[in-house]
Parts: sequence; C-alpha cells; structure tokens
Amino acid sequence: MRRSREIQGDIIAGAKKDHVQLLLLKFEDDSLARTWLRRLRPRIATTRQVASFNAEFSRARKQSGGDDPKALNAVWRVVSFTYPGLRLLAGRDPFPSVPPGSTQEAFKQGAAARADLLGDTGQCAPEHWLFGNGTGQPIHAVLTVAADRPQDLRVALTEEREEAARHKVVIVFEQDGATLEGSRRGKEHFGFKDGISEPAVQGFDQPDPDRPEHKKGSPGTRIIPAGEFVVGHERDGGRPNDLPGWATNGSFQVLRRLAQDVPGWWAQVAARLKELKEQGKVPPEATTEWLAARLVGRWRSGTPVAKCPHADSPSDAEAWSDNDISYRDDLEGEITPLFSHLRKSSPRDGLLLKSSDEQTVPEKGALDGRRIMRRGIPYGRPFDPAGSAGNGPDAPRGLVFVCYQSDLVRQFEFIQKDWIEEPNFPARDQPPGRDPLVGTATDVSFKGCKVHFEQFVRTEGAVYAFAPSLTTIELLTDGKLDGGGGPDGDRILEAPFTLRPADGPVGTAKARLVMREVGNLVVLDERDEQRWESGTAGTGGVRAVFQEDGDLVVLGADDRPVWKSRTTGNPHAKLIVLMDGNVVIRAAGGTVVWQTDTAH
Repeated sequence: MRRSREIQGDIIAGAKKDHVQLLLLKFEDDSLARTWLRRLRPRIATTRQVASFNAEFSRARKQSGGDDPKALNAVWRVVSFTYPGLRLLAGRDPFPSVPPGSTQEAFKQGAAARADLLGDTGQCAPEHWLFGNGTGQPIHAVLTVAADRPQDLRVALTEEREEAARHKVVIVFEQDGATLEGSRRGKEHFGFKDGISEPAVQGFDQPDPDRPEHKKGSPGTRIIPAGEFVVGHERDGGRPNDLPGWATNGSFQVLRRLAQDVPGWWAQVAARLKELKEQGKVPPEATTEWLAARLVGRWRSGTPVAKCPHADSPSDAEAWSDNDISYRDDLEGEITPLFSHLRKSSPRDGLLLKSSDEQTVPEKGALDGRRIMRRGIPYGRPFDPAGSAGNGPDAPRGLVFVCYQSDLVRQFEFIQKDWIEEPNFPARDQPPGRDPLVGTATDVSFKGCKVHFEQFVRTEGAVYAFAPSLTTIELLTDGKLDGGGGPDGDRILEAPFTLRPADGPVGTAKARLVMREVGNLVVLDERDEQRWESGTAGTGGVRAVFQEDGDLVVLGADDRPVWKSRTTGNPHAKLIVLMDGNVVIRAAGGTVVWQTDTAH
C-alpha cells in the first residue's frame, strides 16, 4: 500500500505539512471543469510520493537530533468532490442506488442536511455557516494545497487560482490552516497536544513483532484494516462493501470548520472547578489544569490522565508511549471520566455499554470499525491577551477538522451522534453527559454530582466530499464514472499485488482470479467454472504476484517462479479483471500486453 499510485497521498500517508489552504470550488462549465481536472491530475500527490517523502523526512530528522531538515520541502495537493460535483463531472448520478441509512445517502444529502442529526443546531446550525450551508453557492470540489514553507504555498496557490480562473472554476471559500509556532507547536488552540491517537493501517504500517496488533515503535497504536479508510480493501470483521466500482481506492472526506472560544472555555473550567471545590468533590490542590485534563483525557503535553492522574509529566523521552492507554482497570471512569473527549471519541479497551455487562466491547471486530483518519490543523492566531488584535478574544481561531473513512454513517457520523453527542453513552444510572470539549451544552456526572458545561466549540461550515483514486479522476476528465473494481466496474490491481490461496477470489461478477491450494492460478466465471489456468498444479506454487516490472508470476515456497506471463519491462502496468470476463495486463500507455482471453 505504501507504493500505491492510485490512493491520494493525504488519506493513508498523511500530508503532514505546517501550512495548508483549502479551496472550496464551484464549476460553472462542466466541459471546462473536466479540462481543469485533466490539467490538475499530474499535480495530485499519491500515497507512494507522500509516504516516500515522509520516510526520508523522518530519517533526516532523526539524524539531526530532532530538528526539521531545512533542505527537504514539498508541496502536496489533494482533490475531493461533493455529490453535485461528481454528478456534474460524470454527467450521471454517481450513486443511482441509495439504500436508506447508507453512506451513499449521507453523501448524497450532504453535511448541511445532516446537521440536526449531528448536533449542529442553534449557533452551529447551517444558516450561520461560512460555507456548505446548502443555500448559498454550491460546492463541487475541495482542493487542498499543503506545504512545508509558506512561500511555497503562496506560489502553489497562485498557480491554482490562475488555473481555476482560466477554466471558470469559482473559488467559493478559502480556508487557511497552519501549525502553531513555538511552544504551541503540535497543539490545538485550547493548548492540548493533538494528533496523537491516529490509527495505523494494515499493509502500510509495520506491526510490532511482540504485539502484532500494534504499530512497531508506537505502543498502543492499533493497526486497523485499510478498508476502514480506503474503499475496496479489507474491512474490520470482513464486512462487505456495497459501493460502486469507481469508488475503489477512494475515501469519503469530512471537512468541518470548528471555531474555538479559548478564553471562554478556560474561564468555564475555572468556574466549574470552584463549584467542585465548594462541594468537596476534588482535591484541595486541584487546579484548572487538573480539571481540564479530565475533560480532555490528556494533559496539555499529551500525557494521558490514565497514566499520570495527579500532574502532567511532559517528558519527551516518554512521549512515544502517549497512545499506549488502557481503561480496562477504570471501567467506571474514576480516573479518566467516561465523558472525557478521549473516551467519548475512542473508548479503546474500556467500553462497558452498561454497568451490568460482564464483558467490554472488543476492539477487533467492533470498535476498530469505527476509527477515522484525522487530518486536522489549527487556523487563526493563538489567543494572547497581551498580543495584538489578531490575538484577542474575538479574533477567528479554531480547528480545520478533516477526516477520511470508507463509511460516513458507520464512522464519522456514528462517533459524532452516538458517542460524542449522546448524554448516556455509555449507559449509566447517572448519564455521563456529552463530550464537554467539542459537544453541545451538557450536564456531566462527575464524582456523583452534575456539572454543567456550555458549548465553546462552534461549527462554522461543513462539507462531505469524496477523494477518488487517480484512475477514477482520469475517468472523470473524460466525463465517465465507471471501472475501478467492485460490483459494477473493472477490478484494477496495481503492482505489487499478491494473491494467496487464503485470500479468496479477486475480480468482477464474470471473472475472478483465484490462487488454488494445488498451486494453480485460475480464472473462474460467474458459475464457478474454470475459464483459464496457469497450468502450475502440483509444481509447488504458493502465491501469484503481479510485479512492479509488469510481470505476473506464480512463485514457489522458495520464491522461484514456476510460471510467468512474460510481460516484464512494463513498469506502471496494471492487472485488470474486466467486467466482460477477460483478465488483461495493460501497459502504462494503454496497450494490452497479455490476456487470458476469457471474455464471454
């Protein structure tokens, strides 16, 4: 997966840049929009590019003793499309079949139509949004430009604005974002370290040999099946994917502008602490930092309250394990409250749905399937009462929340609606309350008493979009929306791809590639009748591999080939299982260099 040229670079690898600008776009002419996209396509970052750069950056940073390497810089672009945008580019409905309650339904309706469901009411309602409210100018696409250096971002934005103007692509809204500087680096505006709890991805991140369910070198970071973030890949518990073929290797994107009232939130924490002290519910020495850490689940440094309940322990030497948290010995939230943001958004191994339950909800097969891939970044200048007007209490500041997932309903919306905004999650006789950090106004149950928290994070805009694969983007430039694998498209397999007997069939309704236990690679049709074989039964073949040089081979246990398609010398070729039943290897230029001749 690290070598994927199909998956856009921000989804799995993560752009990880200090300076970001999101351009929210409207297409005024569908033909010109396709031309714009055709010209943009070569500039879109792939997983292979971003992962390679990030690995090189990490090595250089380690060699320099922790300093960012000044000579390593890059600019990444990511593009996603709303439902109206896809429909305009493709000239047809991208989701003609929309089951009730499905992610297709949520995507088609859009973020504004789902606002009530997610708690975006009152001052957070769409009529107050700066973009995406469903009544202003429509948004067809989101172009994200991310850079290490501000001067590089400015140059890239100039190019993108000129390209947009040339093709009648209107910039409806621009949202900036930047890493906070100095001691605030890596933190959000309330002052807490952010981005610690991101999941690892199966097939992308290396597992720990002693704890294979966790990422190597990052204790507590669970490895989640790639299909939870990228459509068409294996999902937690083997759940099926009912999305059309063109969605393969793409991901649903949620964009939210979340305004933060920093002085208001901290003033509220101080007021609630005073009340709790008067009631004798907290230690006499408790500070606002102490209470704030319990609302978040971490201290400012990122140290979990579960590990250091009494005071922060901001040690760089221990920061590598800040995600290694267990709530198994704190099922009722005596140390880290059940209402804390950390437990509300990701309950980990400590979720008892009811106090009477005998078993916690398992992570594998249940909670892992709720994870999202967050890519947020702060916007605005930090609050500083001694600073200029731009640092004052009324200056705009907050978080540009971005996340990727393969199912909007099961992942982002479930977390927001059923966990963060649900007062009685997990269910208790005294409801724990909503998330007091990012949720709406709530009463939380703290040490047996109710404590009221107002809302100090407001939604000021939201968009649901889809970041398609590079192949699907290419199709959209021609006004098409088919192919890419799945129930109504070709299955495109990019190198390196491995097929073992245990993997089962891969393909379309009329053709499925299967690696047999006897060592034979075969093509089966819709009636499970064999249409083609490699003729390697009994030769010791254990797996089929589509190599980066364009050759499809069957390898034995000693890694020696027992059969070849003899198509080496075709880098960037694709192995494609076609809807018509044929299986082909198509060179980068489009020429078919090998086929099973099984169309029917």
